[in-house]
Formats: sequence, structure tokens, C-alpha cells
Amino acid sequence: MTSRSCTVTGASSPKPKTLVDTLTRALVNREAKSARRRLTVLPRTAVDFSSNDFLSLSTSPAFRKRYLAHLNGTPESFPFASGGSRLLDGNSAYAEDLERFVADFHDAPTALLFNSGYDANVGVMSSIPQPGDLILYDELVHASAREGMRLSRAAARKMFAHSSPAALKDVLAAEIKKDATIKNGARNVFIVVESLYSMDGDVAPIKEFIQVVDELLPCNNGYFIVDEAHATGVFGPRGAGVVQHLGVQDRMFIRVHTFGKALASHGAMVLCGPETRDYLINYARSLIYTTALGFPFLASIRTAYELLSSGETESLRTRVQELIKYLHQRLNGLQVNKAVTFEVDHFPTSPIFSLRTSQPRRLASACQEAGYVVRAIMPPTIPEGSERVRVCLHAGNTEKEIDGLVRTIQSWLDGSLATREAKL
Repeated sequence: MTSRSCTVTGASSPKPKTLVDTLTRALVNREAKSARRRLTVLPRTAVDFSSNDFLSLSTSPAFRKRYLAHLNGTPESFPFASGGSRLLDGNSAYAEDLERFVADFHDAPTALLFNSGYDANVGVMSSIPQPGDLILYDELVHASAREGMRLSRAAARKMFAHSSPAALKDVLAAEIKKDATIKNGARNVFIVVESLYSMDGDVAPIKEFIQVVDELLPCNNGYFIVDEAHATGVFGPRGAGVVQHLGVQDRMFIRVHTFGKALASHGAMVLCGPETRDYLINYARSLIYTTALGFPFLASIRTAYELLSSGETESLRTRVQELIKYLHQRLNGLQVNKAVTFEVDHFPTSPIFSLRTSQPRRLASACQEAGYVVRAIMPPTIPEGSERVRVCLHAGNTEKEIDGLVRTIQSWLDGSLATREAKL
């Protein structure tokens, strides 16, 4: 882009800042807070303790073989690209059959395919709540759900403390006190949560949330929207998710399952009733105004669900649980000194471990230098004061790799103590 000279009138007039100046200053400010994000590429020889590939399907020979069979089994005339939005030329019988297959697997009336979990959450939250409605959401729900809420026509959006049924009850009761028509069913109330939280790895108390809603909203105007992104493939019968593990799928208005994590694919499905599906087709802009996923993506989703349905991933899920117990035991054996704050925060059956520390970047860097990929998670991704290193386990990890990671963490803790003592 070429630049032109700018004449500033008046001797005291300051030179106007350019857009690039403004953008640069924002980056400098974020750098000063140690919050600037960067794209990185780590060696392929490094051990993965970071990705969401919980079942290690992305490197699975069984997945690759079945996926290639899907690709090779189509006629040569079958288009690889969708060619447009699903409402124009991007739909196909294959896509609709896939939706029925996924809906059946999750014991849902219907399913609607979106290009990503972000698109699905934005599409749902921006279009479903009606004028006058109320949205209650967990303070740690994903940014995509928050973006959708921001675009919605709901009259109010109220946050409640993370995974706290008591907090949900307090917030809902306060809203009913301000407007008694809520309890009479005059306004819809949406409760938005994740089943398994991506940064903390904890599972939402969904049954307890249902009890709160049943108590305070007797007119059945409480609607649950649950994001199952990180639970898909890991929790529940054959990896169907937390909701089906609890047997409360009939109480959910919408479930969102994504495929870019444990299923080694791409895209997402919204599970819902037929009327809701038709409404989203007509009003969800993130579905309407984008090119649909092409056949290679649909085939990878189909491959993943065939493996789940056949039970071929059960041994992988069992292996993940074995490694979870092993890492939990090893982390509990760490010798923690007072030179640095360090705390292991972990839900018993979750593949996501949160290592809370006051120096997450230093710990992550030490692990990466030793060949173990972990990530420091910092604000604004998470709230201030909750900085941590996130560790994710996969079926393809080994006890030897876990031992090496834990030794590296212990060495870093010991080094922090030595550094502190040297300064005294």
C-alpha cells in the first residue's frame, strides 16, 4: 500500500496517528502484559501434551485406512468441493445422510452441520433467543457463545459463577424477582454451559442445574444449550458425551458437538428438534452465508463416527483413562517449594490438567525445551489471576513420556527454588 504526504494545518496541530500506529500500539500494550499471542511451529519430534487429539485418531492407522476407503469409494464424478452455501449448491445427499447418522448416534431428533464449533455457537446464540428473552451463562463458556450472545436479540444476559448451581439459582431468582412473568412462562430463559470445560477440564453439574431450573421455572420455559466440544469422543457411551452419560438428552434444547478435537476431523453438529433445525436454516447467518464443507471433511466426520459406533475407539478411551490416573498420581508426588506458586487442578476422569502457577510461561518454556509440548494459558483467554499451564493427555502418550514431563516439571520447581535462594 503506497503512502501519501499529509499536510497538517495549524502550528500546534499534532501529526495524526495512522491506523498502523494504532494497531502497533495495541500489540505493544499486550506485549507489556505478557499477553501477546503468536503463531508457533514446534518440532514434530516433540511429545504432544497440548493438542485436543485426545484419542490420537489424527495419527491412527485405522482412521487413515477407513478414511481413504471413503474417498476412494466415491465415483470419479463426485465433487470434492461443495461449491457453495448449503442453501444454494453446497448441499448433498451425503451431508444429509451424515446428519441423520450423527443424530441417531447421539439419540437426538435431528442434527444440523456447521463448518466449525465457533460457527455453530455463534449461529445458535445469535438467532435463537427472541426479543425479551433472558440468557444465563457460565462465566467460563467459550468465546464463540459469548460472541453469539452479543449479537442476539435477548433482553438481558446474566453471568453466573462457574459450575455453581447455587449461583445459577441466585441469578435466576433475582431476575424472577424483577419480573414475575418469567416464572409464569412469558419469557424464555436460556441456560448456556459447556459439559467439559476446555481450560479447567472440569465437568459441569448438569443434573444439579436441571434441578434449579425445574424448581424456579415450573412452566417449562427454561432451555439448556450445552457445548459438548471437549467431551465428544471421550465421555459417555461410546464417546457420545456427558449429556448422554447422564441420560438427560431429552432435557437439552440444543447440544453442540464438534469434530476438530477427539474426532480428528473438522466441523460441528447442532443437535436439536426439527423445528429448531429448520429455524436455524432460515436464520443462522453463520450457516447461510458461508460455503459448506466439502466431501473430504464430511468423509472424515463419517469415519470418526463409524469408529465410535463400532466400538473400535473403546480401547483408546480406556487407555486415556489409564494415563489420566497415572499422570494424576505422578503430579501428586511432586515436591513443591515456596519459591513459586504451583497447584494441580484436575477433575478425576478428564484428560485436561490445569497446572496453576504464577510463572506459566517459564514452566511451559522449560517443558518445550525438554521436548514436551505444553502451553501457557494467559489472560485474556482466561480470567486474570487464573494463569496456568494446560496439559492434555492422549491415547498415544506413554508412561515413559509422562515420567519425562513430570521430571521436567520437578526440575523446574527445583530450579525456581535455587534461583530464589541465590537472590537472598
